[in-house]
Amino acid sequence: MSARPVSRRAFIRTSTASLAAASLIGTRALGANEKIVVGFMGCGGRGTGVAMEIVPRADVEIAWVCDADASRAANAAAAIERKTGRRPKTTQDFRQILDDGSVHALFNMTPDHWHALPTVLGCQAGKDVYVEKPASHNIWEGRQMTRAARKHNRIVQVGLQNRSAPYVLAAADYIRSGKLGRVHFIRVLNMKTRGPIPKRPDTEPPKTLDYDRWLGPAPARPYNPNRCHGGWYWYWDYSGGDIVCDGVHQMDIARLLIGRTTPKSVVATGGRYFFDDDPDTPDTQAVLYDYGDLTMQFDLTLWTPYMKKIAFEIRMSDTLFPDWMFCATRIEVYGSKGLMMLGRHGGGWHVYGPDTKLVEKLKGKFPAVPHYENFFECIKSRKRPNGDIEEGHLSAVLCHMGNISLRVGGRRLQYDGEKELFVGDDEANALTKRVGREPYRLREV
Repeated sequence: MSARPVSRRAFIRTSTASLAAASLIGTRALGANEKIVVGFMGCGGRGTGVAMEIVPRADVEIAWVCDADASRAANAAAAIERKTGRRPKTTQDFRQILDDGSVHALFNMTPDHWHALPTVLGCQAGKDVYVEKPASHNIWEGRQMTRAARKHNRIVQVGLQNRSAPYVLAAADYIRSGKLGRVHFIRVLNMKTRGPIPKRPDTEPPKTLDYDRWLGPAPARPYNPNRCHGGWYWYWDYSGGDIVCDGVHQMDIARLLIGRTTPKSVVATGGRYFFDDDPDTPDTQAVLYDYGDLTMQFDLTLWTPYMKKIAFEIRMSDTLFPDWMFCATRIEVYGSKGLMMLGRHGGGWHVYGPDTKLVEKLKGKFPAVPHYENFFECIKSRKRPNGDIEEGHLSAVLCHMGNISLRVGGRRLQYDGEKELFVGDDEANALTKRVGREPYRLREV
């Protein structure tokens, strides 16, 4: 397909047509035995992987797959057909999914810069939406997504699976019970190893890729393979580096454990210290969040090979992570009576008392499938999902705050959680929002 830019008039015209679908399905609750019809947007490794996890469900049908790269959509459709015997329709334009009145829900598995617009338009078209983490590319977008969900009474679940993990909820209950004592400090780790991304020259995009559509609201620039499939995480234009790519999971757990929303202030330091390569997001970052009576510390490294993520076989079993000191993605909750160490994605948790002896522990399992199940249950019941967009937005805000402080030179920023703006800092506030490129610009809800 041609990579010729889409005109604003054409995009708005076809986007407006999608709203007609709302009158068909937007206000009707599904029957208990009715099949849920979904479309997938974003058919990279993550999107296709999630599709493969839900195809065994007899009550769900994947009717569409969409990707700006036609070859990726075709590959995902073929994989689904091998599993189900039925080949979904393919498209490079997600609005075709929104125009289909038989579709109940959109799975938005795109890069971060494409999270907001399809989610908002999906809500306007009467679709429920499952959107990958982080909720948004910037703070303002996340608020528009939340407003759209509430305005149109849609179910919007963010892919923060640990909110569907019983062991994480039990940890929050343990802290609320007072058994850990008074909590005034929590530390969040995101310390791992990733390789360098050497500079490469700009080139022509693959023939199967509609590059203008892939860029969407991001700034126009020549195609570079570093910045597209698999590499977009590490560039400000499309994402925010590993604090939002992966660290948002731990941030969300930490916020759930302490029951807080946004902090009073933030200060960050870091940069691209270890790698001399192409990306512009940090490989080293430390952030302090001040809640008034509690400090949260976030630590990120991408060059520490002795730190290990929780292995898949541990996530899927009842086995606890064997060596907490080297757990790359742990959360440490410091109470006056004990220290809790919790591992995300099924890692379980330990509590140690004043004598450093183990007081209590709980095993866990990877909650990805239960999180999808919760989304489907809420489509039918119309109850708020575990990873509701409001919670996903607030956890993404923590990550965005840490990045904004870093990008304005590491200064301490006071934050107004009601206005979702920094106090008296125009430079920082300019980074809370991006005016998207036409015709893909998101309008205020």
